[in-house]
Amino acid sequence: MWLGGAVVKKMVQLSVIMAFSSKLGSLLRQNGQMPITSMLNSIRCMSTSTKKLFIGGLSYGTDDQTLKEAFSGFGDVTEARIIIDRDTGRSRGFGFVNFADDQSASNALSAMDGQELNGRNIRVSYANERPSGPRSFGGNNGGFRGDRGFGGDSGY
Repeated sequence: MWLGGAVVKKMVQLSVIMAFSSKLGSLLRQNGQMPITSMLNSIRCMSTSTKKLFIGGLSYGTDDQTLKEAFSGFGDVTEARIIIDRDTGRSRGFGFVNFADDQSASNALSAMDGQELNGRNIRVSYANERPSGPRSFGGNNGGFRGDRGFGGDSGY
């Protein structure tokens, strides 16, 4: 039997909600109560890669090697990468750190979030994987708009 895309999407959403509810219930039964940070980390782990961290608020002077050195004390860093602006060649102020295992990433997140690196307090969180496929560049605000032609809200 063929199911429409909307039906499949709803089924996937429902299965994620059921898995989350099950995980939350088991944690509550296990601990009797559950601190909010533990609950939030459980949610993050279910929806993201737990080996890859997003690092925001970086100084423009931070490079790949400095980032790797700052996080290598928590485990085997397989990759540390600062994201560079294509036009200017300058850091965009954020990057990613990949660890060989989940526990190292978790320890680094707990210890480094809010800490100072090169004069800036950094934000550390689990990285969200970007969906595959073509990227959107700001919706339709400058692209072809079917029967309305090109441009933003001018109607041309």
